[in-house]
Amino acid sequence: MRILVGLALLAGNCLGQAAVQSPRPFIPTGSMTTPRVNHTATLLLNGKVLIAGGRFANDLASVSASAELYDPATGTFTPTGSMTTPRFSHTATLLADGKVLIAGGQTSGEAQFLAAAELYDPATGAFTPTGSISSPRTCSATLLADGRVLVTGCAVPANSAIAELYDPTTGSLTPIGTPPYPPDYIVGYTGTLLADNRVLITGGCKAQLFDPAAGTFTVTGGMTGQCSYYCREPLQCSFYSYTATLLANAKVLFVGSGEDAPVDVELYDPATATFASVNTIGVDYYSAATLIPDGTVLITGGDGCELYLPPTDKFTSLGGMNEQRNGHTSTLLSDGTVLLTGGWTGWEVIASAEIYRPSILIPAPALFSVSGDGLGQGAMLHAGTSRLASPSDPAVAGEYLEIYLTGLAEGSLIPPQVSIGGRMAQVLWFGDNPVFAGLNQIDVRVPGGIGPGPAVSVHLTYLGRASNEVTIGVR
Repeated sequence: MRILVGLALLAGNCLGQAAVQSPRPFIPTGSMTTPRVNHTATLLLNGKVLIAGGRFANDLASVSASAELYDPATGTFTPTGSMTTPRFSHTATLLADGKVLIAGGQTSGEAQFLAAAELYDPATGAFTPTGSISSPRTCSATLLADGRVLVTGCAVPANSAIAELYDPTTGSLTPIGTPPYPPDYIVGYTGTLLADNRVLITGGCKAQLFDPAAGTFTVTGGMTGQCSYYCREPLQCSFYSYTATLLANAKVLFVGSGEDAPVDVELYDPATATFASVNTIGVDYYSAATLIPDGTVLITGGDGCELYLPPTDKFTSLGGMNEQRNGHTSTLLSDGTVLLTGGWTGWEVIASAEIYRPSILIPAPALFSVSGDGLGQGAMLHAGTSRLASPSDPAVAGEYLEIYLTGLAEGSLIPPQVSIGGRMAQVLWFGDNPVFAGLNQIDVRVPGGIGPGPAVSVHLTYLGRASNEVTIGVR
C-alpha cells in the first residue's frame, strides 16, 4: 500500500505536464539529408525517428537504400546505416525488442517488386537481412498483440495473395493462407490492429478480418462512397488511396480519394461490422493521417490540413503547411508533436520537414520506478499483492503482474502493448487505478522465453509512442 500511495502522489504531479503551445500549428524543422517520397518514418524506443528508403526524384529509377535519423532534441537529421536493398512503398514495423522490420516494396523499374525483408538495429545503426516474403510485393504489415507481424497485401504478381506471419523469435515468415478477397494491385491497402486484437484488412474497397487466435480470415462489410465508385472496374482501384486510423472509441477512420475526385471519409464500426460515409474534406490525394493523444486526427495533404473531431464527426481546417506535400510521412513524436517529412510539391520530390504542434501537448506514457526517476526497478507488483517483481522476488513466466504508470488516454479503448525482455506480454486489463485518481494500471501475463535476470527490461508502446524503460527481476 505504501508503494501505491507514493505512486499516486507522483501521478498527481505528472498530470500538469501537458503544456499549451503557440497558436501557429506548423513550424519548420531541419531538412532530411536527401529528398524522399514513398519512404517510411518509424518512431524508435529512444524517441528518434528512422527515415528509410523512398524515391529521391520523380521516376522509378531514383530509388534509395539510404536511411537517416531525426533527433527531436536538436531538430536535425543525420545519416545512419543503409538498407541492404533500395526500396520504396515498403513497410516499416517497430518490434517489441526495439528493432524495425522492413518488408517488401518496390525497387528500380516498372515491375521490380521485392520479397526481401531486413531488420534495423538501433543499437548498431545497421540493417541485416531476415526472412523473405513468399513472393515479391508491396504490402501492409501489422504488429499483432503477441509480437508477430501480419504481412499481406497488393498482389503483384497475382500469386502474392497469400498472407504470412513474421515471427521475431525465429526471423522467419510463414504463409497462413489466402484471404477471401485476395488483394488487387492497388495503392490503398491497409491492415489495422483493432482494439479486440483482430486485424481489419482493406483493399479494392473490400474488407476482411484476420483473427490471430484462430488463424482465420472472415469477410466484413464493404466500403462506400468514392471508394465504391472508383472500384467499379478493377483497374480503377489502382488510382484510389486511403489511410486507416484506429480511434479511441475503437472505430477506424478511413480518409482517401481517387485521382481528381473529392476526398472521401468513412468510419468502420467493429461492433456492427459496417462502413458508413461521414464527409468529404479539403485535403489532396496521397494524404497522411495521425492520431493525436487527445483523440483527434491530423490529416494532411497538398494545400490542406484538417483536424477530425470524433465526438461530432466534424472537421476543422488548420490552414496550410509550410510546404505543399503529397506522399509524405506523418509521425507522432514522444512529446506530442507530429513530424512531417518529404513528399511531392507538385511533381518535385522535397527534403524539407516540419512540426505540427497541437494546442495542448500530451507526452508519452511514463512507467513508474521505485526510485521515482523512471529508471531502474519498476513499480510492478505480483498481482494481488504488495510485493515488487524484484531481483529478490522475481516474476515467472505465466504469472500476472500489475504495472503502474501515467499517460493512458481517459476512456480510450486502444490497448497498450507491453514488452518484457523483448517479448510482447498479454494485456489482460488496462485503465484507471480503482483507488488512486490520476494513476493508471495495466495487468499483464509474463511471456515465456525471456532470458532470466535481475534487471530484465520493460517498456510499453501506446499510440505508437514508447514509454521509458524500467526493469524487473525474472527467473
